[in-house]
Amino acid sequence: MHEIGSKIDEIRIDGDLARFRNDLEVYASLGLRAVEIPVHGLDVIKNGLLDGRRLREVQRILRDFHFMYSVHSPNPLNLMDPGESTLHLSVFEASLEFAETIGARILVYHAGRFIPEESFPIPRSQGLSREETSRLMEHEREFLSQLALRHPQVTICIENARPYRYHSPYCYGERIDILKEHVEAMNLPNVKINLDIGHLYMAACYYQFDPVDAVGAIRDLIAHTHVHDNFGGVIYSHEKIQTHQIPFGRGDAHMPIGWGGIPMADILSAYCPPYSEMLIMELRGRYFQNTGESLANLRCILDAVQTTPLHEQVFNTG
Repeated sequence: MHEIGSKIDEIRIDGDLARFRNDLEVYASLGLRAVEIPVHGLDVIKNGLLDGRRLREVQRILRDFHFMYSVHSPNPLNLMDPGESTLHLSVFEASLEFAETIGARILVYHAGRFIPEESFPIPRSQGLSREETSRLMEHEREFLSQLALRHPQVTICIENARPYRYHSPYCYGERIDILKEHVEAMNLPNVKINLDIGHLYMAACYYQFDPVDAVGAIRDLIAHTHVHDNFGGVIYSHEKIQTHQIPFGRGDAHMPIGWGGIPMADILSAYCPPYSEMLIMELRGRYFQNTGESLANLRCILDAVQTTPLHEQVFNTG
């Protein structure tokens, strides 16, 4: 049985613990079983270290609920950062400690970026060579292996990345086949893949690969899933305002399930079953009021996936 849940949107709560509690209450009322907590939305890590007082405040709130938890590390966390590697390692360690403290089995980490999104506006004379990207990936594997061995109770799930016009490939995680090789090279029981289905669909549209085949190739490595919808249109990195992109079917929309164009049933059928871990709806805060609708649509798809052969499935979630 899948544990369906939703993420707490870090921008929506923005460090406000009263709103954090409110959103947990809403999720409980909807019958959700799991919640993904963005450690960066709670101000619980400051300058690379856990804030003990803030951590205790969060713990007091969580005691009133009975969810299964996963944790999302800060979005800019990047073990390939050449200038502040010590700080990034400290933030990663603090994220793992937070996950352990609240009893979360999963920590999501965005795949390392050769070129961080934050540096996209900085002019570059040329891209990185294959030797340079290989070296960065080797360094990341070394760091991840050290962290995983120190925290065996938490599974580090590397999330596949969305592409960007002009800047891609900026991250190995855009390509599922490369992400697979990266995880397999570490060969650790607690370093797996977080499949982000929205990112997968955008990458498949951009690089012209079959998302269902790609998922089938990594089904044994998937330990966590983010579910949200979009239309597959890739954008430039400076295009941030969702209200401008949706009319054109572009951007990492993070819409409710059934609102976009992702062949959700086909993708889920590629690994569910045997996958029975968390399915976290990762909706933008602007869709908070539509969480219940997204949940109903996802349950409808899962029921059909689990009871009907793929070639006979017909879905209407609109």
